[in-house]
Amino acid sequence: MSDALKHECGIALVRLLKPLEYYKEKYGTAFYGVNKMYLMMEKQHNRGQDGAGFASIKLDVKPGDRYISRIRSNQAQPIQDIFGQINQRINDEFKLAPSLKDDVAAQKRQIPYIGELLLGHVRYGTFGGNSVETVHPFLRTNNWMHRNLIIAGNFNMTNTTELFDNLIQLGMHPKEKADTITVMEKIGHFLDDAVRKLYKKSKAQGLSKIEASPYIAENLNLAKILRKSAKNWDGGYAMAGLLGHGDAFVLRDPAGIRPAYYYQDDEVIVVASERPVIQTVFNVPFESVQEIEPGHALLMKKNGSVSMQEILEPLERKSCSFERIYFSRGSDAEIYQERKELGRLIMPKVLENINYDTENTVFSFIPNTAETSFYGMLDAAQNELNKQKNEAILKEAENLTEARLLEIQSHKIRTEKIAIKDVKLRTFITDDSSRDDLVAHVYDVTYGVVKPNDNLVIIDDSIVRGTTLKKSILKMLDRLKPKQIIVVSSAPQIRYPDCYGIDMARLEHLVAFNAALELHKERGTASIIEEIYKKCKQQLELQDADVINHVKDLYAPFTDQEISDKIAEIISEETIDAKVKLIFQSVDDLHKACPKNLGDWYFTGNYPTVGGNRVVNRAYINFYEGNPERAY
Repeated sequence: MSDALKHECGIALVRLLKPLEYYKEKYGTAFYGVNKMYLMMEKQHNRGQDGAGFASIKLDVKPGDRYISRIRSNQAQPIQDIFGQINQRINDEFKLAPSLKDDVAAQKRQIPYIGELLLGHVRYGTFGGNSVETVHPFLRTNNWMHRNLIIAGNFNMTNTTELFDNLIQLGMHPKEKADTITVMEKIGHFLDDAVRKLYKKSKAQGLSKIEASPYIAENLNLAKILRKSAKNWDGGYAMAGLLGHGDAFVLRDPAGIRPAYYYQDDEVIVVASERPVIQTVFNVPFESVQEIEPGHALLMKKNGSVSMQEILEPLERKSCSFERIYFSRGSDAEIYQERKELGRLIMPKVLENINYDTENTVFSFIPNTAETSFYGMLDAAQNELNKQKNEAILKEAENLTEARLLEIQSHKIRTEKIAIKDVKLRTFITDDSSRDDLVAHVYDVTYGVVKPNDNLVIIDDSIVRGTTLKKSILKMLDRLKPKQIIVVSSAPQIRYPDCYGIDMARLEHLVAFNAALELHKERGTASIIEEIYKKCKQQLELQDADVINHVKDLYAPFTDQEISDKIAEIISEETIDAKVKLIFQSVDDLHKACPKNLGDWYFTGNYPTVGGNRVVNRAYINFYEGNPERAY
């Protein structure tokens, strides 16, 4: 994606089902779980580079022994930083007591981070800043083992204010008005309540205070706690939690917006935000990795039992399509084919715009994440070329010479590596014009492969703000002197903000939104801009069921092509000699390519939760009033 978008985060959870001695004997180390967590987090580095955290819980420790460890980092290489510190601590312990290397029981007792229950997290700082205090996992401590709670998630809530107020009504005093804190305190409240009730039951049964602890651990109903906690949540989430005594859960939102996958055998239970992470790290086949179903939680008890239970009634499945287009690793078998299909399906539009002149067209891609869609586009281009060759041969069959046949057969699709991204240049100059000049050189081009009369077709994952295209990429491509530059987006036009975990919060940052504004101004219909504002304001006091997305009215008068043409105007500066065209994927073809991930609210405005409609209306109000704050 030429306009860098940030994804909220990725989660990784490992529950070891055997004693640590088992892993020492079979794999040569009792740190098997820690090593796997490192690999799982590194394999999800694409999901978050601003911070990383790791937490572990030891099972069945004696009172007085430390059983919870947590480490977080917001350094430049956060995953390397936290595991570097962990490794250093382990080595220091071994130096102090060399006999520890062969004594697994002593390792578990004396060395932090080793344990049977492990939780990792990588994040982008899209909300709440980048301080280490905002890095997951979050920890809620208590002297009662059962009440200790560790939370990490891939989520955004649209109704944090409402949830915060609910906590106040419960008599609590949350330390921060952030969705992570709010969610953790809500779960913590019902966890405390459940533990108190079980303690009373244990006393009624004549159990001592010491005997009450294992009774609580055995009978604690995680599903019931989560149902009460998540009752009013509105957002997209894959939420992982650990309890101090050893229970754990991963809960997915009812619309399946945020992804979560799991694998289980007799040694481990594993959860991650992406399937190929589990496949690679644990060397298991595609079909062995399952999805956590929307509205369900994968529940792990201290005794090692596992169940999948419905927590919230599932909604219509609207899994995020951006996961397939851009965010998730392209090594997933399904995602790879879907991205190729996105390229294949958009090729007919490309052929129309080059008048089927494949001989004088160079095809390429930018950035590297668009490469798979590029291959799909090439497959379709090759089919068209074969068709052209067949037609030429049949047309000239009677007079076809060997030389002419060779000429026809020698025609190939011209593909080149056109754009090369340089190491990020430091924009240390504060003057705007100087900074823009630096930005224009972030990418470099391959010279000598494009002829003056060529069409140059470049496929991108998606076009969000259009800033990088305008200030860098188009200027760079124009140096090659093509007749026409066609920028192809494998995603549809992004018209609406996301509120479920992608950093697209402000409407005025979306180039499609600005194109619609310009079209209204040009056509004398700009009064609709204020009309929509008034409608959005009226929505603020309505009940959830009555809230609708009024921002759709802004786009309603225009065809997709009209908006595409206006975007092309916006991102093309007068200094560019080549004709610039933009081609966007259609929503229908997106759904054909990604049939299991139909979440498309950023393209269509069809939000899967009521909170989404509230957010888009609030985002429009903020735009109209010049308020730079987020709408959620």
